[in-house]
Amino acid sequence: MPGPKVDPVVLSDEERSVLAGWARRPKTSQALALRSRIVLRCAVGGTIGEVAADVGASRNMVSKWRSRFLADRLDGLSDEPRPGRPRLIGDEQVEQVITKTLESQPPKGDTQWSTRSMASATGMSQSAVSRIWRAFGLKPHLVETWKLSTDPPPPQHG
Repeated sequence: MPGPKVDPVVLSDEERSVLAGWARRPKTSQALALRSRIVLRCAVGGTIGEVAADVGASRNMVSKWRSRFLADRLDGLSDEPRPGRPRLIGDEQVEQVITKTLESQPPKGDTQWSTRSMASATGMSQSAVSRIWRAFGLKPHLVETWKLSTDPPPPQHG
């Protein structure tokens, strides 16, 4: 059942060209391209249902992005920050942990870094070091050590 007709969105020439560029450009995120197509179609006129059918979106989505555009224009189409606590560990600190893990030897003659030794060397928590290693697939405990062994290798089973 079609809803009531809504007033068409009025676009300036600049807004229309920016939206058309976003809708066509291959590097644009699919979400932003769809939002751009929604607003461009709303500028033609018709009901929310007709716009939704034309662009292949739900009525709620069309209504949401139409309202956001009317309130904030082009800025309203970008993603809002997500809820939750912001990052406390910056990219520089992450890079420091990765570099230290891969390129330096642990202190006190240890053969490999542990989360505890890396945490004390970088001033981070042990769990932060563990998360960084996990995120980047680093496993210092599986790296072959520099110590030479005189024992024969263990027998292979299987």
